[in-house]
Amino acid sequence: MTLFRSLFVATRLWFSLIAIVLLFVAAYAFPILFPLMQVVFAVFIILIGIDGWLLFRKNTTGKPAFFARRELPERLSNGDENPLTIYLENRYTFRVDVDVIDEIPFQFQRRDVLFRARLNPRETQAIRYELRPTRRGEYSFGAVNVFVLSPLGLLKRRYKFEQGKTVAVYPSFLQMRQYELLAATNRLSEVGVKRIRRIGHSMEFEQVRPYTTGDDIRTINWKATSRRAHSPNTALMINAYQDERSQPVYCLIDKGRVMQSPFDGLSLLDYAINASLVLSNIALMKQDRAGILTFSDHIGQLLPADRRSGHMLKILELLYRQRTRFLETDYENLYASVRAHIRQRSLLLLFTNFETVSGMHRQLLYLRRLAKDHLLLVIFFENTELRNLLDTPAADTEQIYFKTIGEKFSFEKKQIVKELAQYGIQTILTAPQNLTANTINKYLELKARGMI
Repeated sequence: MTLFRSLFVATRLWFSLIAIVLLFVAAYAFPILFPLMQVVFAVFIILIGIDGWLLFRKNTTGKPAFFARRELPERLSNGDENPLTIYLENRYTFRVDVDVIDEIPFQFQRRDVLFRARLNPRETQAIRYELRPTRRGEYSFGAVNVFVLSPLGLLKRRYKFEQGKTVAVYPSFLQMRQYELLAATNRLSEVGVKRIRRIGHSMEFEQVRPYTTGDDIRTINWKATSRRAHSPNTALMINAYQDERSQPVYCLIDKGRVMQSPFDGLSLLDYAINASLVLSNIALMKQDRAGILTFSDHIGQLLPADRRSGHMLKILELLYRQRTRFLETDYENLYASVRAHIRQRSLLLLFTNFETVSGMHRQLLYLRRLAKDHLLLVIFFENTELRNLLDTPAADTEQIYFKTIGEKFSFEKKQIVKELAQYGIQTILTAPQNLTANTINKYLELKARGMI
């Protein structure tokens, strides 16, 4: 029974069989062909038998004649291309062609994970491909199916390697590592993070060091320079400063229904979660303390700001568990929770979405109260689909009507920014794809201006 489950007919066999049938039909018109076709058919049956024997004969080593395994990370990064590898090993004594079908999780909704390869005797190959998940949670991988054809190519033998594995899709830790590496090597400008000119000296003294080109001449330490006047390595000495440390930075993440909208496969909540993870890591690298608070119709989870070892892992696990709720967000609850649990003046990065000015006005009282005790940064999103509509020329009256309505919504977003600025509330209006870079830019700008 197992033999028949592993046996499949190749395309070449079907074409050969059709050709033989047509020739047999022709033999009725030309009887001289009939004996020849009997010989051809007998040879065809013998070749099928030989092909089956080649594919199913036992290996002298006792191992399967073909081997495959899948290698994948312990966890996947949400919204990123995650690398996977399938290793193939041909233990046959002849060249084989293979079709590899990987049973990937249903969440990807892909039916094209089919790879073809040709392996010589005793050869190994690696097939590499990428998967981009768009939802956090657990993903279950199934078996790796390999269909092997001998040089005759009439039959296929299926090898099914049971490599079922469940992996978790976490917030974008690959993006976090990318920004971490670029920050460590002063290359953040490569991903859109601007170099911020520092204003004044609202920073802590770090050390006295030699002057280098580009340093502010106002920081020259003349006393330290004079003491080195008779040294063979005479150089101007300057006072080096660093950003003030241990400032609390909280990401307040709205989980209400306004964060459910998807862009490029990811919901606004997932964009906010990915940006919060990266920003928290950058804040810790800047010696600040990072914390998280999630909310919707009620307060979700609060992770107090900290910078001790292992804190990033706590942030990652907390963000992994968040889910969108389909109710309206309660900002009164948010204000009460912040007032009760965040006593020290902090930078609050509020990830939410306002579509209309009237929607913002309903929450303005609580936003002003938050801004009174803390430095509040409200982050909300441009509708990129709407922007694409506005950039497309109108072809008829109906499209002019749609564009007019779109202009109204676009104007309201900009009006929200202006009205919040009147109350001293910092804002970011950004496309979802640019959220992380724009958030880091604003954070660094606020630090440079000494506002936190």
